[in-house]
Amino acid sequence: MFAPWLNIVWLALESSEVIGLRVAKLAAGGIDAQHETHLIVGEKMGAVFEAGVSLMTGASATHVINRFRDQVAANARRLSAEKL
Repeated sequence: MFAPWLNIVWLALESSEVIGLRVAKLAAGGIDAQHETHLIVGEKMGAVFEAGVSLMTGASATHVINRFRDQVAANARRLSAEKL
């Protein structure tokens, strides 16, 4: 009953971590910030396309949210590793 809403809350919390890491990277400027900007735009376009196709082919909203969470987790791992 609460699973879809709980997944949305977790997605929001996990996304805020990635947003913070990305803002710090962008604030530093330089070539790394430019690269991150290109990644952000590309990832968002790809995620929206993937979500649309998934929903059109019968995937549930929970499946789409969990896929977003996977992508956010991958970004958190990558950005945390780069920070070290």
